[in-house]
Amino acid sequence: MRAIGYQQSRSVQDPLCLLAIELPDPTPGPRDLLVRVEAIAVNPVDAKVRRRDTPASGTWKVLGWDAAGTVEAVGPAVQGFQVGDRVWYAGALDRPGCNAELQLVDERLVARRPASLTAAEAAALPLTAITAWELLFDRLRLAQGPEAHRGESLLVVGAAGGVGSILVQLARRLTGLTLVGTASRPESKAWLRELGCDHVIDHHQGLAPQLQALDIAAVERVISLTHTDQHFPQLVEVLAPQGALALIDDPAPEALNVLALKRKSLSLHWELMFTRSLFHTADMAEQGALLARVAALVDAGQIRSTANQQLGAITADNLRRAHLLMESHTSVGKVVLAGWE
Repeated sequence: MRAIGYQQSRSVQDPLCLLAIELPDPTPGPRDLLVRVEAIAVNPVDAKVRRRDTPASGTWKVLGWDAAGTVEAVGPAVQGFQVGDRVWYAGALDRPGCNAELQLVDERLVARRPASLTAAEAAALPLTAITAWELLFDRLRLAQGPEAHRGESLLVVGAAGGVGSILVQLARRLTGLTLVGTASRPESKAWLRELGCDHVIDHHQGLAPQLQALDIAAVERVISLTHTDQHFPQLVEVLAPQGALALIDDPAPEALNVLALKRKSLSLHWELMFTRSLFHTADMAEQGALLARVAALVDAGQIRSTANQQLGAITADNLRRAHLLMESHTSVGKVVLAGWE
């Protein structure tokens, strides 16, 4: 099968950082689906792993954790899927990724993709939808319903990126929260208003004065999606007593002074969407279930794809361009690739 991988960790500026290669076709294990990959999306984790992880000598590392495709074969213990099913998923961090024509993925992490989306539009959502859903409903344990948390506020830092773009939609459709997103560029601010933010403020300016100008004295919850170490003191300041802070990035330990949370009895929550698959938790199938719920919301017209830039076919050159965008931290929505050349 065709794939794109690397053997040495290199700068994204190096044309050898990602290469077109040929690998043997994989064989499904008992609970595996063998999926023919039709479209992929690229996330910050792709660039992070490429910079950090060097595979064993003589082996290839294949990245990619957002895919839409068609089931080609199923393992002997698979019950929920059959050959020909059109599916979407994010996969697992400790298995070969979706930057390949064929990929193995545990059936518990998979759902049928929305019928109303193209493969490219669908590929934009799985990883970020899982992350956003787990942040809202597993980590912060928010209730669902149009009146749930009415009168309470959620501040989302870095809301115009991939995770924020779907998180805002889920929170808008499934809760009654007042949503405040942060963005700094005009196109990012317009994007967030389009997706459902009640207010958009600038994370390059003081957060507390901007919230006060909106008659929001404090927020009950903050979800920080980027640069948490830079914003941490301000996030503690704007959180209401007994509030909650959730994050997904990797702030420097010395910048995350957890003792600052004590006076207000604030709680800290970390989200990694790969936890369930890494540890094969008893509730691992929740990821497939929530993707099925998101697919239903999409097909009902309540959630839209966050694909905002399609770079063409799945090639090494186009994938390098996508990694460069991830490392620039300026992308709005999701970057997708579709089809093989």
